Amino acid sequence: MSDQIEFEEEEFTTQFNGQTVLRILAQLKPYWAWVIVFLVATGAVAFAEAYSTYLSKRIIDEGIVARNRDALIHLLTVYGSLIVIQSIFVFGFIFLAGFLGERVRYDLRRAMFNHLQGLSLSYYNRTPVGWIMSRVTSDSDRVAELVTWGMLDSTWGILNIIVSVYFMLLINVNLALIVLTIIPIIIFVALRFKQRIIVEYRTVRKLNSKITGTYNEDITGVRVVKALDRESKNLEEFKGLSGEMYRASYRAAWLSALFLPTVQIISALAVGAIVWFSGTQAKIGGISIGGIQAFISYVLMMVWPVQEMARVYAEMQQAIASGERIFSLIDAKPEIVDKLEATDPGTLRGDIIFDHVDFYYEDEIDKPVLSNFSLKVKQGETIALVGATGSGKSTIVNLLCRFFEPKHGVITINDHDYTQMPQHAIQSRIGMVLQTPHLFSGTIRENIRYGRLDATDAEVESAATVAGAHEFITTLEKQYDEEVGEGGVRLSVGQKQLLSLARAVLAEPDIFIMDEATSSVDTLTEALIQKGMDALMAGRTSFVVAHRLSTIRNASRILVLDNGQIEEIGTHSELLRKNGHYYRLYTQQFRQEMEAELDPWAEKDANAKEQAQEIGPLPEQQKLTVGN
Repeated sequence: MSDQIEFEEEEFTTQFNGQTVLRILAQLKPYWAWVIVFLVATGAVAFAEAYSTYLSKRIIDEGIVARNRDALIHLLTVYGSLIVIQSIFVFGFIFLAGFLGERVRYDLRRAMFNHLQGLSLSYYNRTPVGWIMSRVTSDSDRVAELVTWGMLDSTWGILNIIVSVYFMLLINVNLALIVLTIIPIIIFVALRFKQRIIVEYRTVRKLNSKITGTYNEDITGVRVVKALDRESKNLEEFKGLSGEMYRASYRAAWLSALFLPTVQIISALAVGAIVWFSGTQAKIGGISIGGIQAFISYVLMMVWPVQEMARVYAEMQQAIASGERIFSLIDAKPEIVDKLEATDPGTLRGDIIFDHVDFYYEDEIDKPVLSNFSLKVKQGETIALVGATGSGKSTIVNLLCRFFEPKHGVITINDHDYTQMPQHAIQSRIGMVLQTPHLFSGTIRENIRYGRLDATDAEVESAATVAGAHEFITTLEKQYDEEVGEGGVRLSVGQKQLLSLARAVLAEPDIFIMDEATSSVDTLTEALIQKGMDALMAGRTSFVVAHRLSTIRNASRILVLDNGQIEEIGTHSELLRKNGHYYRLYTQQFRQEMEAELDPWAEKDANAKEQAQEIGPLPEQQKLTVGN
């Protein structure tokens, strides 16, 4: 958990990167015309705001103080018209900021989603799901905020200061020079405070992630906590993290509370200097009352842009980090790439040969999963894979699907090197039912149709019937239009497995893979799944990763794997006659099943033994454990 947290908090260490900033700004390139209108509208608002202050000076001096009614009416008319025009431009830049922000979010998320579809399975094996989700959600939000509202605040702030200084110079050069000496001080103070505040908020967020992780672990593992009487120790650890977060939050709140008064004091000193100096100027006719009022307004108008730009600067650091991670995802290269000369053979029906295949994961080159593995599978055979955890069962399946490729050796399908085929040609013709079935939000009909999107309702229902799912579907209130919920939460594991099988039936694959699909269901559901499997495997080359050995008695051949090697191979009856590893595995499971029939508690004991084997089998039992 802590490693994941550190991985997520990486964003807070990234500093200014001009190349990344340019690449972020390039997201606006397709909308350059809208960006120009956006900047013009922002500049117009900044000018109108500063000019309205200048008009207020003229209203005081030329209208009110001079008691000139005509001039007052004329200036008020201009002032009112300016407010209307300013309101139109305000509407324009707010609308465009929202429009551009949504377009940038959409473009980034679409680019990332599309790119993720083409990345190899190895990318997902080494990249946490939470990291990917953060790139698509929060990171794209930060980048969009920077190029819209961040650009808006920066443009408005810079133009506001420039226009304000222009009008102050127009009114009185000496007073304007006084103000210009104050602006750098305000900017320096603002940046210093923002840097200190963001450091504290980084600490707060990091500690919050740790607290969330600890809280989640304690709640999900509450039975272990209570069984081991860990409540007091966990409370002590939780109190330590909470105390650190409280102190960091307190420091951040203290600095935030101190920031605005500090800037206001500096601004007040500037205003005081203006009032004092303008008083001496007024005595000799150097500045009017309206001019003094305008100067004070301009000083106050410049304080807020400086604060906003300091905030944008702090947010820009996070947006740059977000942009770097987004672009690292977009720039990630798939390890499995189709060759330019790859051709689609039109079918995968035919013999499958693993010819002296070696495979290891990139970070475990010294721990090969398969070593010099050879196997010939004839068209229509059903091959069952049995072995201990890490023996290579799932790796064989993943290699066959070309989720990975052999490091050495060749895999051929119907006498074709499968690296000369497009990935789509292989993966679209393989049906797979996994140990943990996955359903998508939507109806039962939509989930089954996921196997072949152009299938008719009649074909969907026919596939469900073959898979053995039709019977339970018809008992539901809306039948095939019943919502399954997120991940299929409204259905049992067995029901989800039957729908997953129906989906594979509908796809009419050339090769069928069943990866421990019956290991988590009851005996009755297992019989339904087995019946559907038999119908689907008829005439098809099939691979079955087995946990319950009773489900593979009819397999053409059973491979008992150990450390990436075939230790035993043969039919069910042949392997039993050998009196080897398969014989011991089978008789052990058969004994447990018989005990379960005689004693309901025996099944629980058997499950406990299986779990114990998965956690840590005894040395002499190591090769007998059946798992992934």
